[in-house]
Amino acid sequence: MLNVCGDSVRVARPLFQVEGGGSIPTSPLQLNIEKIDIKKALQLNRLWHSRLPNLTNWQACEAYSAEYSNRFYAVMIFGPPVARAFNGTPTLELRRMAISSDAPKNTASRMISVTIKILRKSKPWLKKIISYQDTDVHAGTIYKASGWNIGHITKKSEIRWGKLSKKGNGRIRNEIIATGEKIRWEKTL
Repeated sequence: MLNVCGDSVRVARPLFQVEGGGSIPTSPLQLNIEKIDIKKALQLNRLWHSRLPNLTNWQACEAYSAEYSNRFYAVMIFGPPVARAFNGTPTLELRRMAISSDAPKNTASRMISVTIKILRKSKPWLKKIISYQDTDVHAGTIYKASGWNIGHITKKSEIRWGKLSKKGNGRIRNEIIATGEKIRWEKTL
C-alpha cells in the first residue's frame, strides 16, 4: 500500500478479531464463560463428547458453558465425586467436558481457568476438583496445561475401580465406559 507521497506503508492488522467483528471467535478470550442450566448442558454434552455423550446414574450440581454471540462452544458439568473415597470431603468432580469442533484453540484451558475462579468464589468450602481421563481417547494435555496433578492411575488390567482388598472391595467397571487405563487428575484449590 502506498501513502499520498508514494511511499510504501505498512498496514497493521490486529492479532485477534475485534469484539463483534465477526461471527466466530478466533480466541478463547472472546468466549463468555457462565453458569448454564443442567438440561442445556446435557444437550451440548450429547452433541460434542467424544466417548460418553450420555450421563447415566449421576447427580450434577452445576454446569458452565463457553458462548460467543449466542452460540455455544464448550460445556463443563460438575457433580459429587463418584469414588466413595471422596464421600464427605470438600471435593467436586468434573464429570464431563465437551468442546465443539469449531471452538478456538485453547478453549479447554481457558474454560478450566475461569470456571475454577468462579467455583472458588461461589463455593469457599471447596478444596479439590477431580476428573478422570480415558487414556484410550485423550492424552491429558488440558489437565497438564491447567496445573492438575495425577492422583491415581487405574491400570487396564484392573477390573474394578479403586484399591482392592483381599475381600474384593471396589466397584466393577462398566465395560462400555472403562475399556482402558484411567487417570484421576486432581486440582487443589
